[in-house]
Amino acid sequence: MGALARTYTPAEAAAVSGIGIKAVHNAIDKRIVDTVPSAVRRAGGIVRRALTGDDLLRLKLWYGVGATLPADRRRRLFEEIKAAPTAKTVRADDLLIIDVAEARKQLKARIVDLDEAEAAIGRVKGVMGGEPVFRGTRIPVRMIAAMLAQGADEAEVLEGYPKLTSRMIDLARIWGAAHPVRGRPKKLSEQGVKIKSLKRMVLKGDPRQSTRRV
Repeated sequence: MGALARTYTPAEAAAVSGIGIKAVHNAIDKRIVDTVPSAVRRAGGIVRRALTGDDLLRLKLWYGVGATLPADRRRRLFEEIKAAPTAKTVRADDLLIIDVAEARKQLKARIVDLDEAEAAIGRVKGVMGGEPVFRGTRIPVRMIAAMLAQGADEAEVLEGYPKLTSRMIDLARIWGAAHPVRGRPKKLSEQGVKIKSLKRMVLKGDPRQSTRRV
């Protein structure tokens, strides 16, 4: 699958596919996607779950249309996609045609976003106590991601951090999703941050949009 030819942690898979992290683990537990031995990452002797690019496609299609199909039909659908990896569309049943090419396109775009975020964000010794920041700035990325997740308006965030751009905000969103904080995240009020607006924004081109067409 080209750009998808690598492995992803469940959190990265959730960020790229637009599916909640709990749903990703649920899909693994139910064997909707598999974590094969060759794709398993090891860190400190601990076996961690990892998913392949094909798994990302299965996750996206399962979320979009697969959950509405009987288990045997869904399994057959995935087998048909695997057998025809370059097919633009795959028939799920007599009435439903899956736009696989569009799903792949959306995944690749999100992977590009994640790769750009990983390159633009990192920990710098002596800066913000080692908190991840946008390189060349002192802007804490987790703080930006938390503000957006807890209802901050994009314009408000840009006003508070003049060095930010709309693109950087997009990168903060996907990076934050791919690198969730362990344990209960602190509320912004607990960090001394106040949000003036509770307006929630809807992202254009939301990757969670269905790829189904009839």
